[in-house]
Amino acid sequence: MPQITIDYSDLMEDAFDREGFARALHEATVEIAAAKPEACKTQFRPSAYTVFGYEDPGARGHAVVHVTIGLLAGRSEETKAKLTETALDLLGRHVADGAFALHASAEVQDLDPSYRKSDR
Repeated sequence: MPQITIDYSDLMEDAFDREGFARALHEATVEIAAAKPEACKTQFRPSAYTVFGYEDPGARGHAVVHVTIGLLAGRSEETKAKLTETALDLLGRHVADGAFALHASAEVQDLDPSYRKSDR
């Protein structure tokens, strides 16, 4: 914990500083949600096919990115809101202006009580 997943349009591949974003988000998660630095794990999942509204899927004028942060239960709603706002702010700093409109969102989810991890 935390388990962080970033789904994003591959259209923004060259404009998205993924490593810088992950490092900054890990630091923010430690500061805001009292996570342990060594526990922060982030996966990036590019999507080759994204449709926005009624746009022709071939037009590729819009990029979508969604950040999901899974934390053990017990954080306040204020903490979760601050973390999602910070994630969106950090995205703005780590995605260069490009030839696309960026639609970004973020959420914090409580991990199920059955959550376990294994390090080998």
